[in-house]
Amino acid sequence: MLKHTLSLAAACALLLGAANAQAASPGRDYISIVGSSTVYPFSTAVAEQFGKTSKFKTPKIESTGTGGGFKLFCSGNGIDTPDIANASRRIKKSEVESCSKNGVNEIVEIKVGYDGIVLANSKKAEQLKLSRKDLFLALAKDVPSPDDPAKLVSNPYKTWQDVNKDLPNTKIEVLGPPPTSGTRDAFVELVMEPGCVEFASIKALEESDKNAFKATCQTVREDGAYIEAGENDNLIVQKLEANNKAMGIFGYSFLDQNTDKLQGSVIEGGEPTFENIAAGKYTVSRPLFIYVKKAHVGVIPGMSEFLAEFTSEAAWGQDGYLADKGLIPAPKAEQEEFAKTAKDLKPLVLE
Repeated sequence: MLKHTLSLAAACALLLGAANAQAASPGRDYISIVGSSTVYPFSTAVAEQFGKTSKFKTPKIESTGTGGGFKLFCSGNGIDTPDIANASRRIKKSEVESCSKNGVNEIVEIKVGYDGIVLANSKKAEQLKLSRKDLFLALAKDVPSPDDPAKLVSNPYKTWQDVNKDLPNTKIEVLGPPPTSGTRDAFVELVMEPGCVEFASIKALEESDKNAFKATCQTVREDGAYIEAGENDNLIVQKLEANNKAMGIFGYSFLDQNTDKLQGSVIEGGEPTFENIAAGKYTVSRPLFIYVKKAHVGVIPGMSEFLAEFTSEAAWGQDGYLADKGLIPAPKAEQEEFAKTAKDLKPLVLE
C-alpha cells in the first residue's frame, strides 16, 4: 500500500513539475513575419526602424513567397506560428477557409502600397519594347498556331524575333518566380491573361470552356525558355548581371535598387518608373499587403506598435522611407482607411 501511495505521490509531483515548467517557459518575445519576397524589403525596413526606435526586439522576417507564407500563417495560432504574412496579392478565399479550419478566424488586411512587375535585363543589352501579347506568345505553354490561329500548339517560338519581327534575334530566356509566388500570380493575371485574350479563338473559350481558357492563359511553358529562379529576387538580379541575354521578372523595387546594372522593358508604351506606376501609366502594377493574426496582438510583444510604425506617414507616406526603397505609396484616402483598420484591428470580411 505504501509503495502505491509513494508512486501516486511521485506521479503527482512529476505532473505538477511539468505544469510549472510549462507555465514558467518564456513565450516568443519578437514578431515573426513570413511571405512575399516583394514585400520583404519593405517589411525589413520597417522592422529595422522599429527595432532601433522602440523598446521591442527587431521582428524576424522570412522570404517564403506569398503562397508559402499563407500556408505557414494559416497553420494555426500560437508562438510556433507566424504573426504576420507579407503578400504581393490579395489573400484567396480558399486560404481564408484554410485559416479558419485551423482556428485562425480574425485576420486583419492592410494594403501597404503598390508595386510594378517588371521584365528587366542587363543595361549591356538592348531595351525591349513589348506588348502583353508578345509576352503571352513568348512564355505560354500552348499558343495559337502561326499557320492556323484557331488551333493551339506547343509553343514553337525560340527567339524574341520569332514572336515579333521588330524584336531582337535573341533566345527567349526568362528567369522568373515559381507558382508559390504572388509575383507569378500577378504576372499571369496582369500580363498573360490580357495578352491571351488578344486572340479571338482563345477569348471565345472564356464563355464555352472556362477550364480550358484558364489552362491556356495561365500555364507557363516548361521547355527551358522560362526558368524558375526561386523566391529570392536578388538571385535573379545577380543572374541577369552574369548573363546579358536573359530577362528577369520581379517587383519594381528590385529594379529601383539596381538601376546602375539593369533596365526595365517598356510595356505597351509605359516605362517602369516610380512616377508612371504612381500615375497608373504602367499597366503591370498591383497592390501589396500585410495580413495580421489578431489573436496574437496583445500576446506577442509590440504587435500594435509595429503596425503603427508601418502605417505611419514617416514609413509609407509620399516622402516616407519606404518610398526610398521603391514602394509606390497608396493614395491618401487609402492610407487613412488602412491605418484605421490597423489601429482598430478590424477583421477582413471577404465578399
